[in-house]
Amino acid sequence: MIDLHCHSTCSDGTFTPEELAEKGKDFAVFALTDHDTVDGAKRFLAATKGQKGVRLAGVELSIDPGKGYAIFHLLGLGIDPDSPRLNAFLDEIREGRDARNVKIAARLAELGRPVTPEELAKYANGKILARPHFARVLMDHGWASSVKDAFDNYLGPGKPAYVPRFKPPQAAAIDAIHAAGGVAVMAHPRYWTLDPVALRTGLKRLKDLGLDGIEAIYEANLPGETVDHLRAAKELGLAVTAGSDFHGANKPAIALGLSVDHELDLLAPLLSKLKTRESFKHSQSPNPDIML
Repeated sequence: MIDLHCHSTCSDGTFTPEELAEKGKDFAVFALTDHDTVDGAKRFLAATKGQKGVRLAGVELSIDPGKGYAIFHLLGLGIDPDSPRLNAFLDEIREGRDARNVKIAARLAELGRPVTPEELAKYANGKILARPHFARVLMDHGWASSVKDAFDNYLGPGKPAYVPRFKPPQAAAIDAIHAAGGVAVMAHPRYWTLDPVALRTGLKRLKDLGLDGIEAIYEANLPGETVDHLRAAKELGLAVTAGSDFHGANKPAIALGLSVDHELDLLAPLLSKLKTRESFKHSQSPNPDIML
């Protein structure tokens, strides 16, 4: 089992970093990738100490998708949580999030659904406040029956309380991850584009900017999408990863961990890149040779 994409209570998940470490204690490779924060990374690594396999500090950034593309989330894997460059970049993103959250709260109030900071604080256990936290408060008041219902009626794109967020430039995000000693991997390419030609055209340009890999194996992929993403990665010389995008109760249909054949062979190019960038010191592994 492996998983290089999951979220804790430090962003919009419902399990703490320590709880996630315990749930994935038998995974061969495991990473915590909270949205726009590394607050839980050290806790995760500390909790995984002594476990077999590779454990990586990570982050997930929402960035500018580029003209003609939809959603672009970028994973930084094997990063140094104390990197000044990365943390300054995250501070800029959080300022954009904070401004967005003020607008979301104002729109909900106009709809007769007032949400207070105190109510949100019950669910936001770190610096990151996100739409799932608003959804939980809407559920508490009986204004939504589930997180999905809250997004479908209030918080999703095109809905009355939706506010677009600040998305930093692609090159700046990739550079910030590299400055932190990590590798830059496109999360869930299916949400960026479903066009195989556009996928390859865009990935080639992003590789020129420093993109290291793509999350070719993703929990929500259709089988044909996984095959095409693996093929595109091979054609372009990009590393591949696999991730569930686990959020706990906020996305209850998604389980933690993926069973992948020949998992270490699959991840070998990614792990080699990490070793080359001396990011192994930002991971936990009882066997350094696994990084070769």
